Amino acid sequence: QVQLVESGGGSVQAGGSLRLSCTVSGYTNRRACMGWFRQGPGQERERVASIDSAGEKIYADSVKGRFTISQDNAKNTLDLQMNDLKPEDSDMYYCALEDCPFGYCSCWPSNAMDYWGKGTLVTISS
Repeated sequence: QVQLVESGGGSVQAGGSLRLSCTVSGYTNRRACMGWFRQGPGQERERVASIDSAGEKIYADSVKGRFTISQDNAKNTLDLQMNDLKPEDSDMYYCALEDCPFGYCSCWPSNAMDYWGKGTLVTISS
């Protein structure tokens, strides 16, 4: 059974930093896309950053230059370093994985993702 578990959320002041981490277990295929998404109450789910099956990193315009996504295949982790945080970054952040054993996958649209973590809350105060 595939499980994704997020950690690292919390509360910081604007301008601060947080590092989110997602640990994957039970996934045995070799080709996937992984990403971080965020969603607030009544909001649409937004892709924050992802690493597609070709290793390309994609960022939402709102986080470019501030967030960095990284993957450690040896540790089965996906991290999101978030710097210069803003109040509008406050949200529930989710790690997700799209299984793509036969070809390319890009972590979009969000309903293409096969597995989701339960989320970690990020709160930024002004």
